[in-house]
Amino acid sequence: QVHLVESGGGAVQPGGSLRLSCAASGTTFGIIAIGWYRQAPGRERELVATIARDDTANYTDSVKGRFTISRDNAKNTVYLQMNSPKPEDTAVYLCKAETFWGAKWGQGTQVTVSS
Repeated sequence: QVHLVESGGGAVQPGGSLRLSCAASGTTFGIIAIGWYRQAPGRERELVATIARDDTANYTDSVKGRFTISRDNAKNTVYLQMNSPKPEDTAVYLCKAETFWGAKWGQGTQVTVSS
C-alpha cells in the first residue's frame, strides 16, 4: 500500500509563490508516476501536472511556465512549485500516485489565491 500526504497549502497573493509537497510512504517502489490535481468548488477535478519515474513532466496548459513539478527520491516526495499564482488557481490540490496495484489519492491541501 502507498500512503500520500500533501502539505504546503494556504493563502497566497496573486503573483506570489507557494510550494506544495506530496510525501509518499509504504511500498513506494511500486509508484509509476505521481500527479497533482485540483478541484475548485462546483468544478470537476482536473489534472495540473504529472511526473514519471524518468522525471518526464507534463502540465496542463493553464499552468505552463508558472508551475513546476519536481521530485526528491531520497525523501519520496514530489513538489509543485507555484509561481505567479492567479485567483483561478484557487482549489483543493491533491496528489495521485499511479502504482502497480492501482491509483492512490492523498487527502488534499487547500490553496487560496487572493489579494
